Amino acid sequence: MTISTPHPDPEKAAVLEKTIGYTFTDKALFDQALTHRTFVHEHPHFEATDNQRLEFLGDAVLGLIIGHLLVNVYPDCREGELTQMRSNLVNETRLAAIARQIGLGENLRLGRGERQSGGQNKSSILADALEALFAAIYLDGGFKAAFKVVQMLFEAVLGAASFDPKSELQELAQRRYQITPSYHLLSEKGPDHDKSFTVALSLADIEVKGSGKSKKQAEKMAALRALHKLK
Repeated sequence: MTISTPHPDPEKAAVLEKTIGYTFTDKALFDQALTHRTFVHEHPHFEATDNQRLEFLGDAVLGLIIGHLLVNVYPDCREGELTQMRSNLVNETRLAAIARQIGLGENLRLGRGERQSGGQNKSSILADALEALFAAIYLDGGFKAAFKVVQMLFEAVLGAASFDPKSELQELAQRRYQITPSYHLLSEKGPDHDKSFTVALSLADIEVKGSGKSKKQAEKMAALRALHKLK
């Protein structure tokens, strides 16, 4: 006979919902997103489902939303550059960092052995659980609800506060060539309220250009294109 699964701490769960700005209608989906496979294996008498299937769906939901946001934030970027940025934004390290910021690890249901070994702070477990959480929101509230939560959690990163292509390019250039990129302003066009800048970037045998509404944005676009060529 199976018995009902003990839910995560309701007070902590409520804090998590408040943090992400979303309250679940179907709490079972919320519970599933927080349930690691080790918990299910150690408690076969409970009616519990782990978050692996949700993690699979959440990966697709997150990729679509981040792609949508990147297209809006970086209208001048090409497909390869957008792909590279998306990869930087949804990797395990980035997802785990966001999971830690919202206190996701404290809410996870883990097997005893996994918890004793610090599983609530393991990057792989946190990243998978965050994707599962996005899928649960999508299934519970629809695409708009998931979009709103993802946009809020990734807002700082999308604004380039955490992802700086110029810094990444400089580090890569120093490791590979022992030199730094060179930026040169090619043109500045338009009235003061609607200027457009074009910048040239040189690095070893790489020559690329970038454009934007500010010199800084133009340099960023050039750095992204250089990174795409290098990688």
